[in-house]
Amino acid sequence: MPSPLDELPIRRLTHGDLTSCADLSENRGWPRDDHKWGLLLAAGTGYGIDDPGGKGLATACVVTAYGSGPAAVGMLLVADAYARQGAGQRMMRHVIAEFDGVPLTLYATPLGRPLYERLGFRDVGRAEMVRGHFAPPSPAPAVATRPATAGDLPGILRLDHEVFGADRTHLITRLPAFADQLRVAEDVDGVTGYTAAWPSTDSQVVGPLIARDTATAQALIASLTAGTDRPLRADIDVRHTELLDWVKAGGMEPVAFNTVMVRGVPDLPGDWTRRFTPLTVAAG
Repeated sequence: MPSPLDELPIRRLTHGDLTSCADLSENRGWPRDDHKWGLLLAAGTGYGIDDPGGKGLATACVVTAYGSGPAAVGMLLVADAYARQGAGQRMMRHVIAEFDGVPLTLYATPLGRPLYERLGFRDVGRAEMVRGHFAPPSPAPAVATRPATAGDLPGILRLDHEVFGADRTHLITRLPAFADQLRVAEDVDGVTGYTAAWPSTDSQVVGPLIARDTATAQALIASLTAGTDRPLRADIDVRHTELLDWVKAGGMEPVAFNTVMVRGVPDLPGDWTRRFTPLTVAAG
């Protein structure tokens, strides 16, 4: 059955579309997350189809590019009135064409995964979302952490590039203004880990979390709890079983699993052993 969106153009989104993007998230039962949408539209490229009835956006998607690394696809949403009519597939085909020759990556929900598989994406991992009021279940590891300062930014960027496998300067330099907390761990050689906590509608999201080992990751998460009384939420790579067991013992509960998928590249670059959570699953 033809969709009323079939003949409408896919256009670039701007910061002026932020409220419509948040409305679309709410329409599909997701948190509005105006704050996150602002970051994504500033650091990435948004695409959308306007609702033919003049009710904001009928569909949207954001792609965040990282130089020679895979570009991250996120926030593919179709308004409930136009669901299951092919609009999501059309949007993804548009993105693939726009980024012709560029590897792509995304976090797929169980509902979205079959679409991405049809379009040539394949599984390379999983992340488990956990959420809850967190209290360290035992004394935090003896790893010192502190609030990040402007002088830490070069060290954070070096570590992030090394672990992520691509240059994310245009995203990471926005963290001081975007996040409520930005903390680092260090030794005599410099920054060994960093994390941020940023505000979502219903929680404080932990991400990114990059650390040289599990003890450093635990210390960084524990340090965030003193700065908020809101629930924490994190999307943790399931290979980090020790960290997952620890946060669950401290009160965070499983919410969902997302599948990490790639297209045009055999796997994600970088060092997964030090990459614990993304900044957001929408941007990698």
